Amino acid sequence: GVGKTTLIQKVTQALKSSGIPIDGFYTEEVREGGRRTGFDVVTLSGNRGPLSRVSSDSSTSRCEYRVGQYVVDLVSFEQLVLPMLRNVNHGGDTEKRICVIDEIGKMELFSQAFIQAVRQTLTGSGTVVLGTIPIPKGKPLDLVEEIRSRKDVKVFNVS
Repeated sequence: GVGKTTLIQKVTQALKSSGIPIDGFYTEEVREGGRRTGFDVVTLSGNRGPLSRVSSDSSTSRCEYRVGQYVVDLVSFEQLVLPMLRNVNHGGDTEKRICVIDEIGKMELFSQAFIQAVRQTLTGSGTVVLGTIPIPKGKPLDLVEEIRSRKDVKVFNVS
């Protein structure tokens, strides 16, 4: 809630208007009647789908991925994000590209395929990643700490 996504959106607009090749996604709050009911994934190409929704506690269905009051829609998330990341990773190394990943957090990390794709994107020589990670609180998230400690990563704290 400090403005990470807003910052990402403004930087993305500035880069796009400069003609720099950029792809990726950001997460956006979904509100109903002034109350946050979940988060959507929005790709820079304009696709949108649910990342999570407040759960109706009556249903604790089979395999539910939960963060607090939110149930994560892993299928929707992966369908939107994975093809885009694979596309970024399989582009030629001739031109530098920017890939926006907002965010690499608890909800997103339920997806093993996402974790793999992020690692691949970070090691790809032709791609610069502009991403957001949460500040450490509670149990460390392996991929987040891995990213934070990389020599080729610059972390800016947003407040």
